[in-house]
This record gives sequence, structure tokens and C-alpha cells, in this order.
Amino acid sequence: MRAKQLFNLLMREAGIGLALALMAFLFSFISPRFASLANLTNIFTQISINTVIAVGMTFVILLGGIDLSVGSVLALATVVGGLVITHEGWSTGPAITLSILASCAVGMLCGLFNGFVCERWKIHSFIVTLGMLNIARGAALEISNSRTIFSFPDAFNAVGSMTFAGVPVIFVIAAAVVLAGRFILNRTVFGRMIYAIGNNEEAVRLSGHDPRLYKVAAFTVCGAMVGLAAVMYMMRLNISSPILGVGFELNAIAAVVIGGTSMSGGKGSMTGTFLGACIMGVLNNGLLLLGMGDFARMMVTGLIIVVAVVIDKYRAKAFFRTLEPGGSP
Repeated sequence: MRAKQLFNLLMREAGIGLALALMAFLFSFISPRFASLANLTNIFTQISINTVIAVGMTFVILLGGIDLSVGSVLALATVVGGLVITHEGWSTGPAITLSILASCAVGMLCGLFNGFVCERWKIHSFIVTLGMLNIARGAALEISNSRTIFSFPDAFNAVGSMTFAGVPVIFVIAAAVVLAGRFILNRTVFGRMIYAIGNNEEAVRLSGHDPRLYKVAAFTVCGAMVGLAAVMYMMRLNISSPILGVGFELNAIAAVVIGGTSMSGGKGSMTGTFLGACIMGVLNNGLLLLGMGDFARMMVTGLIIVVAVVIDKYRAKAFFRTLEPGGSP
């Protein structure tokens, strides 16, 4: 059965990769500008932030949870990081270091809060993170006085436009995060426990492990990824604003679900999440080149999420049929 599940996983990721390749080919055929080096570099840059957030979201969704607060937490993390890095009297090096640490710390604390409240009072993550969505957004508006923060040090801004062998550095960071996330899920006890809890939390509890600790840790990891994404956002746009991140939770969830992670938990992979983020980036860029407006692209994104969830339901039914007596091995 393990070999069968591994084969199904590989085939699912191969199918997602094929869909990505076909989509890229179609847009290249319709719009010659799509395949240009400048546009490909732009796509790599655009998908980087969503990829990092989606990596954190994968941990949460594998548990059967969800985090709706990632966009607002990103805004709060950028505001805190922006206030630190522009603080008068600090030299450039310490200011940049403290700004990065502060942004990541804000994300981790928000994730820790989400996980703790969910597990302490047994409240569904949908409700808790919906509350955090408003808390973080309100806090960002309050501490920034509803203003945009800019004038970051040149050394910090330069990273956002830097390339490595022609590839944007922030995409290299995103790829490293995906590889780290894949290693954690596949090669560590923590990752295996995430899968186990998503499949059967009671069995994990009966085996002597405390699922609550792993679930709180997963939300904390998600928050840390949002904090890192906030730093990347600041490097890319050279601003901090309390109104950033609107709709980011939709894009992250879409990347995870399109990548094959089940909303009911227990099934999914980081490779699939990365491919899902690439599909989202290619689709958004291609539709933009075809002249489709922001509102229409939002509708397409929402439709894709619905279709992906429906496909996941059929895939889950097929999987469980193989477990029934007389089912396929």
C-alpha cells in the first residue's frame, strides 16, 4: 500500500507539472512576450513571496486547519520591520539585522497565538485566524498611523533587485525555503507527525504523543514564513504599508490546494505546493499580458480554488475505495 501511495503522489505531482508546462506553452503561443527573459524573471520574482507563504500554509492545511490571517500578519510584519529599519540613530548594519529579526518575530508570535488559542480552547482555526486577520490589520494601521514607510537603506533595497546567475535572489530564497520545508516533512519526526495528525489525530494521541504541541508548532512555522515573506516584500518594493497583503491568504491557499494538498489534511507535499505557486504565477502573468483586469483575475483565482477542491474530493473518494475490501491494491 505504501508503494501504491507513493506512486499516486508522484503521478499527481507529474500531472501538476504537466498542467504547468501546457499553460506556459499556451501563453507563449498566444503572447510572444510571455517567453521573454525579462518576463520570465518577472514571474520568478512575483511567485517568490506567495511560495514562501504557501510553504507555511502547507503545514497548517496538512493538519486539516487553515490560516486566513497571513495577509494581515504580513502587513503588520512589514510595518514593524519598516519602523525598525528607519529608526534614527541606528547604523545601517544593525538596523537591517534587527528589522529582519523583528519581522520574523512578529510573524512567529502571531502564528503562536493562533495555534495556542486553537488548541487551548478547541476552536477551529478558521474562526481564530479570522479574528487575527482583523487584529493584525488593526495593529498595523495603529502603529503606523495609517501611513506608508519608505526610505530604506540602499544596501537593503539592493537585495530585492539582485540576481544570482540571472535568477532573482528572492526566488533563490523561496526555492531554499521549499527545499527546507520538503526536508522537514519527509525526513524529520516533526514532519511525519504532521502527516500522522492530519490522517488520524486520535491514533497519534493514543501512541503517546501530544498532537497539540505539533499543531501549535505548525502555526508558528506558518507565521515565521509570513515574517520572512514580509522581509522579501520590503526588499522587493522598498516600502512598508498597513494595507499590504490583501488577498494573500487566497493566493497561498490556492497554491497549496492546486498543488494537491487535501483540505481535510494528511495528504500533500511541498513539491506540489511549489508547482501550485508556479501555476498561480504563470496564470496571473499570462492573463495580465492578455489584458485581463484585476477583478477578472480574482474571479479566475477563486474559480480555480473551487475546481481544485472538487478534484480533491473525487481523488479522496478514489483513494478510500482502494482501502475497501475488494478494492484495487
